[in-house]
Amino acid sequence: MKGIGFGQRPQNRRQRVMKVLWTGIWLAYLQAPVDDLLHGGHSDGVRLLGWLGLAAFVAWYFALIFRAGRGERNALVLGALGVLAAQATVLSLTLGRDWMVLYVYVAVASGAALPMRLSRWTIPCVSALLTAVALTVPGGEAFLAGLLLPALLGGFSMTGVRELIRTTVELREARATVAQLAANEERLRLARDLHDLLGHSLSLITLKSELAGRMLPGHPEKAAQQVADIEQVSRQALVDVREAVTGYRRPRLAAELAGAKAALTAAGVTAELPAETGLDGVPEDSESALAWALREAVTNVVRHSGARRCAVDVLLRQTLDGPVLELSVEDDGSGGAGTGPGNGLTGLTERLEKAGGSLEAGRIRTGFLLVARVPAAQPAPVGSGA
Repeated sequence: MKGIGFGQRPQNRRQRVMKVLWTGIWLAYLQAPVDDLLHGGHSDGVRLLGWLGLAAFVAWYFALIFRAGRGERNALVLGALGVLAAQATVLSLTLGRDWMVLYVYVAVASGAALPMRLSRWTIPCVSALLTAVALTVPGGEAFLAGLLLPALLGGFSMTGVRELIRTTVELREARATVAQLAANEERLRLARDLHDLLGHSLSLITLKSELAGRMLPGHPEKAAQQVADIEQVSRQALVDVREAVTGYRRPRLAAELAGAKAALTAAGVTAELPAETGLDGVPEDSESALAWALREAVTNVVRHSGARRCAVDVLLRQTLDGPVLELSVEDDGSGGAGTGPGNGLTGLTERLEKAGGSLEAGRIRTGFLLVARVPAAQPAPVGSGA
C-alpha cells in the first residue's frame, strides 16, 4: 500500500496511523513535564490532575494538527489555539517551569493551522506569553532562553511547511487541469482530422461508385477502372486514418493538389490548378493547414456546390505582418442550401488560427470563394501569379 503523498491528507487507516506516528515523534520533548509528574514530589491529587491536563493538551494539539488546512474558519482555529494556550498557561503556572515547553507546541500548532497572514502575529504573541509566564514562574528565566528560540523557529518553520503543502496541492490540481485540457485538445484535433479525412475519402468513394454503376452496363472496362480507384482511395483512407490517430500525419499541399484534381475530374468539374508548388522555407504547420483547407474546400465543391468549374490558386503575398501564403478556391456553383458554416469550415477555421492564419469563405457574384491564409517564412514563387 502506498504511503502518504506530500501535501495529501490520509486516505485510509494505515496512512492515518503513519501520520500519528510521525507527529508523535515530536512528543518526546514532553519528557520534562512527564519527569515532573513522576519525580516532582507532587501529591497524588495534583499528579492525577497533571496527567489529565497533559492528556487533554496532547489530544487538543493532535486535533489541531490533523485538521490543519481543511478549510475551517480562521476564527474557529484561533479559538482552538486560545484553548491550547490557556491549557499551557494553567499547567505552567500551577505545576512549575518544566511545563513551559508546552508553548513550543502551541507555536508549532499556530504555524500549522493558520495562514501566514495570521500566524506571523500569533507566533510572536505565543512567544510573548511564554516570556511573561517565564518571568512569573519561579526559576522560569533559566528556561526562557532554551524555549523562546525553538518556539519562534518551530512556529515559523511550520508556516513554511504549510505554504509548501498548499503550493504542492495547487500544482497537483493545475497539472490535472493541464492534462484535461490537453486531452480535450487532442480529442478536438482527432475529430477535425477524421472529419477532413473521411469526409473527402467517402465523398470520392461515393462518387466513383455512382460512376461505376452507370458505366457497368455499357462500359465494363471503365467501370472496372472506377472500382480499382475506389479500392485505392479506400486503402489510402485507411492509412490516413491510422496516421491521424497516431498524430504523425502532416498532409502536403502538392499531394492534396493532385488528389483535388482527381476528385474534381471524377465529379465532372473542370479543374484549374497551379502547375507548381515551390514551398521551400514554408513552415510545416502552415503547409499542413493549407493542405487541410484545400481538401475541405474541394470536398465541399464535389458534394454540395453543383459547380462545373473550380479554380485553385496558391500565392505568396507580402503584407505588413510579413509574407503570407494564400490559397484560394473558387467555383461557379450554388454553394448548397446551408444557412451557416458547417462543422468542416468551423474546424478548418480553428486549424488555421492555430497555425497563425485565417479563413474567409462566402458567396460571390459568380459562385463561392474560399480564401485561406497562413504565415510564410520567406518569399518564394509558388503557384500562378496574382
